[in-house]
Amino acid sequence: MSSVEPHPVPEPGGRTQPPPKERLSVALIGHGFMGAAHSQAWRTAPRFFPLAVEPEMSVIVGRDGPRTEAARERFGWKRAETDWQAVLADPAIDVVDICSPGSSHAEIAIAALEAGKHVLCEKPLANSVEEAAEMTEAAVAAAKRGVRSMVGFSYRRVPAIGLARSLVRAGRIGQVRQARALYLQDWLADENGPMTWRLDRSLAGSGSLGDIGAHAIDLVEHITGASLTSVSGTLETFVRERPLLADGVGLSGTASSERGQVTVDDAAWFLGRLAGGAADGAVGSFEATRYATGRKNGLTIELSGSRGAIAFNLESMNELAFYDAAAPAGEQGFGRILVTEPEHPYMANWWPTGHTIGYEHLFSHEVKDFVDAVTSGVDPEPSFTEGLHVQRVLDAVERSAADGSAWTPIP
Repeated sequence: MSSVEPHPVPEPGGRTQPPPKERLSVALIGHGFMGAAHSQAWRTAPRFFPLAVEPEMSVIVGRDGPRTEAARERFGWKRAETDWQAVLADPAIDVVDICSPGSSHAEIAIAALEAGKHVLCEKPLANSVEEAAEMTEAAVAAAKRGVRSMVGFSYRRVPAIGLARSLVRAGRIGQVRQARALYLQDWLADENGPMTWRLDRSLAGSGSLGDIGAHAIDLVEHITGASLTSVSGTLETFVRERPLLADGVGLSGTASSERGQVTVDDAAWFLGRLAGGAADGAVGSFEATRYATGRKNGLTIELSGSRGAIAFNLESMNELAFYDAAAPAGEQGFGRILVTEPEHPYMANWWPTGHTIGYEHLFSHEVKDFVDAVTSGVDPEPSFTEGLHVQRVLDAVERSAADGSAWTPIP
């Protein structure tokens, strides 16, 4: 970490102001959807949370020079670069934030950790178990040198998810018996929609399963403290060819009249057995699809326990439904908790009670937690080890679907 202005700065009239905070110089790799969300977070988090250091938006990196420069100007980074390796060689850079396609995660993250840079990497951690294992090995070795790493499962930072976790861990719904997790979107429902890198297995690793199903897996385990131990899955690809983009964005620069092969799943379903935590012995059902017509971002988690239940839907992200089976019979029913009180996770730093927050706030929470961990000298969560576990679950679902296994164990 670099520091500036070690001495007090004189103000008019002879007064002095305290020296500026120590700064944390950040490099962002990638400037698409996630790059935009992370840029907003790096800019906003230090304005609303009392961070020990000031994040400095030093450099944004992309493959195309003009596009990267446009992103720099739009998002507020100091400079734009196209060579991530040169950026990693810069001793002034303290943090590398990886928002590029999954095919690049392992190479960039391992190089950054070996260069002594703290790493925040978007999910899923990698495109394969082997890559995720190599990244985790590098992260464990780097941690011994004080270098921190975290995988970006941003939905952990929804205040309602934090409240759900507290209720479950406190035993308020008893022993969890069943978990239902669905992540439903419809942005691919039009079969003539264009190819993107998310539909190419060599770049994305998997389709709906890894892109959005990974979130459902992580949240069930995060809330309950349990781990999936075996799965039985089915995958389906509904549309196997799509138009290529004419301007070269995506898979190729060929004419839009040509079509590319979809090489990932469009939808995934699986059952899972859980062990440990509040869901020891429970069974979970999971679904992830980008073809659920009418569902825009419907991430739903419902946990049924021996003393009650909770239900959450991301499309109503400021709310949590809670059922208390210990209430008198005539008073039982799901109650709506508006998660905007200062007692709720993160909310004291935002708006007055009843004033809701949005999707972008989750990334500010993520940056806040990451910076706090780095400056406190502790390993942030979720770790690369947790990201590796999710990768192993994804791999087990794919293997189960491929060979028709009733149950496939997770290493």
